[in-house]
Amino acid sequence: MLDPLRKVSRRLLISRSILTPRQAFLLVGVAAWSLVCVSWLLQEWEHLSPCALCIFQRLLFILLGTLSLAFALPPFSVETWEGRRNYRVMGALLVMLCLLGLGVAIYQTLMQSMPDLVAECSFEDPGLIERLVEALGMYWLDNGPVLPELFLAIGLCGSKEWTLFGLSLANLSAIAFFGYGLFLTWFVLLPRRETTAY
Repeated sequence: MLDPLRKVSRRLLISRSILTPRQAFLLVGVAAWSLVCVSWLLQEWEHLSPCALCIFQRLLFILLGTLSLAFALPPFSVETWEGRRNYRVMGALLVMLCLLGLGVAIYQTLMQSMPDLVAECSFEDPGLIERLVEALGMYWLDNGPVLPELFLAIGLCGSKEWTLFGLSLANLSAIAFFGYGLFLTWFVLLPRRETTAY
C-alpha cells in the first residue's frame, strides 16, 4: 500500500531537483507576462470591457511577472543561492502577491455567482481598489507610452462577458494565481530533500 505513495513522492522530489529557484522565478515571470498579453489580446479581439477588479488583477500579474523576472536576474541570482537562502524571502513575497490576487479573483467570482451576497463594485461609491484603478487608468490614458486602454476600467465586475469551458475570466484568474502560488511554494519555499530517500 505504501509503495505507490513512495513512488509518487519520490517522483515529486525528483521533479523538484530539476529546477533551481532561479529557474522557477524565470518560469513564473514568463508565464505571468504571457497571461497579461493573452488577456489584453482577448480584450481587443472580443471587445471586452474590463472592470476595476479585472484591471487590478492584471496589475498584480504585471507585478508578479516583473518581480519574478527581476529575481531571476543579477544581482539577485547570485551563485550562492542555496547557501544564503535569500531566494526564500523573494519567493515568500511572490506567494503573498499570489494570495492577494487569489483573494480578489475569488471575491469577483462571488460577485458574479452570488450578486445578492457581495456588493457590485461601483465608481459612485468607490473603494480602495476602484480608486487606485481609476487613478492609474486616467494617468495611463493621458501619459502611457503604449496601449492607452491597458488599465482603463469601463465594465461591471459582476458581468461575465466571456467564458471558457464555463469558467469566467475571474475563475481562470483564480486558478492562475493559485497555480503560481503553489508552484512557487513547491520549488522555492519548501526545504529541499535528498531524492535518494527511498
